[in-house]
Amino acid sequence: MVSFSSMYSLTDWAATIEPQAYFRSRAMAKRGADELQNELTVGEVAARSGLAVSALRFYEAKGLIRSSRSKGNQRRYGREVLRRVSVIKVAQRVGVPLASIREALKTLPASRAPTAAEWRRLSAKWRAELDERIGKLTRLRDQLDQCIGCGCLSIRDCWLRNPWDKLAAQGPGARLLERT
Repeated sequence: MVSFSSMYSLTDWAATIEPQAYFRSRAMAKRGADELQNELTVGEVAARSGLAVSALRFYEAKGLIRSSRSKGNQRRYGREVLRRVSVIKVAQRVGVPLASIREALKTLPASRAPTAAEWRRLSAKWRAELDERIGKLTRLRDQLDQCIGCGCLSIRDCWLRNPWDKLAAQGPGARLLERT
């Protein structure tokens, strides 16, 4: 006697019953697997980028990265998000504010990693901002050296001195410091 299992494999048997449904489901499964290989879960992005899941959600809420949703309403990210997250991390590490990062990322295509030319354009803009910030920090450092340790805050050239808040009318912040 020939057993059923020797005559047909289960998939062959399923194909004889309803061939169109079998092949359609196989094609859909293959396409679904290909799509899953191109998309990453929030946990996979967190593990690959070294960021917490909450940081990824924060970046998404701020418009720095974007995700799609699976049928089960789970976040899915394209692989290019790893490069965008790297750009964000590098920019933050050197002190670029998130608002500047967001504006810069708006100039890049969302569906791919930045090209070398696009990165040069971004870094040139950030370089100018960083040079300005370095200048302000250097002036602050040099001015703080004048009064550190004096304890009186009453000398005429002290950058921290503002008796009776006279400078409030000129606007917020350290007005004397920003003049230099």
